[in-house]
Amino acid sequence: MSTKDIQQLIDFISQSGLDEVNIETNDLKISVKRYGSGAPVTYAAAPASTAPVAQAPVAQPQAVTPTTAAAAPVVAPKADTSNYVTIKSPMIGTFYRSANPESPMFVEVGDSVTEGKVVCIIEAMKLFNEIESEVSGRIVKILVENATPVEYDQPLFLVEPN
Repeated sequence: MSTKDIQQLIDFISQSGLDEVNIETNDLKISVKRYGSGAPVTYAAAPASTAPVAQAPVAQPQAVTPTTAAAAPVVAPKADTSNYVTIKSPMIGTFYRSANPESPMFVEVGDSVTEGKVVCIIEAMKLFNEIESEVSGRIVKILVENATPVEYDQPLFLVEPN
């Protein structure tokens, strides 16, 4: 199983209603857990041998799809947020709400932001990247906990545009 396959599996799980998934074959063992906002907290992939992995581990979560879709039909929040603009992560990394633990948060719920204002930092490979707002408005919701991993294109903030 390639890194891309593992990433797709994590993305699938983060969009489902599952909080924990363990997949184990003769060649591979994967454990994925998530808490709170749905961002993956830990994952580990440990190949047991160098033999190629069959497609069965990827097909296994797809078999779970009908059960999770029936268990978690939560569609209403998307209708409520239709007039909001989402600030999304432009990269994979660790989300930080302030420059360091002693500094104040860049933004809080209810704060006004202007286009170009720094709203958070994402650390990727020991580089700290300032993420700027692409819209002027008011922060309505912060969707990610401080110091947690984020994925590419993952929603970070909801902004009510001016």
